[in-house]
Amino acid sequence: MRILSFALVAMILGTSAARAESVLVLNSEDASYSVLSRSQRTELKRFPVGREPHHLMPTPDGSEILIGSTATNELLALDSKTGERRRIVRDIIDPYQLGFSADGKWFVTAAYRLDHIDIYQADGFKLARRIFMDGLPSHLTFDAESKTVFVTLQETGRLVAIDLATQAVKWNTQVGSAPAGVIMPDANRLLVALTGEDRIVVVDPRDGALKGSLKTGKAAHNFWPKGDGRHWFLSNRVEGTVTLLDVRDMKVVGTIKIPGGPDDMAISGDGKEMWVTQRFLRRVAVVDLDKMKMVASIPVGKSPHGIMIMKTDWATGGPVRAASTAGERK
Repeated sequence: MRILSFALVAMILGTSAARAESVLVLNSEDASYSVLSRSQRTELKRFPVGREPHHLMPTPDGSEILIGSTATNELLALDSKTGERRRIVRDIIDPYQLGFSADGKWFVTAAYRLDHIDIYQADGFKLARRIFMDGLPSHLTFDAESKTVFVTLQETGRLVAIDLATQAVKWNTQVGSAPAGVIMPDANRLLVALTGEDRIVVVDPRDGALKGSLKTGKAAHNFWPKGDGRHWFLSNRVEGTVTLLDVRDMKVVGTIKIPGGPDDMAISGDGKEMWVTQRFLRRVAVVDLDKMKMVASIPVGKSPHGIMIMKTDWATGGPVRAASTAGERK
């Protein structure tokens, strides 16, 4: 998902050797997160977190990783270099999906369980407006100018565009069955994955008009960039595959078999591996990107969802004490 500038994500991931990289995985039904060693391909530690953690992302300055706990209405902030717990931000209601605009001014959450979209001023997490939107708000992305956020509504099969400055709905259109992941590969197109179908659709960001579709696999769900500006990976949860898309020519150029409900993805700093959560198997798959093949599968907690690869070794500098600011709001 293009929730934050991918240049920033690349900066955070870095290009360090595999031995220095740790992998952070959210176990959404275990109220925990796992820290894995990329080089050892094993779980090193598991830590408790507020109930139902689903997604995570770096702050705009790259100093922290935010984990959203939906059932306890909070964000846990971890130091991005060490994994140490820094603080808990309270009263962020049902933060299922979360993202910062490219300019770092806005922070948006999609409340999947409670049917609303919250727009915050990123500095201090001050709520600008809560927009109630029936239909299970799911995934989101921003335009490059930080003027609009686009949010999928899984239950009603719609995609909504919201003006960030005014918090007004610009358009709300039907796109297909159970839309989930959404990206904006260029200024003229949105791509939306249809988890209730076997394809992605192309949407005009100006008015929500449908402009085309591409068959990928059953339960097309979520995107991750390969990093070359042209190719994106897409997980197909029921099909048990991840497809490689050429978004310039709009065609499938590769397929990787990954059983057990492949979902979220992350690519290592050296670009050699992709790690994929297997929601139905309590495991994380490791993909060799040169071979385009799954080469390992690592046990973690129940229903692993969000995943991120860090450039530092959290085994030595990891989360060793509780957040000193727990209970405080920034």
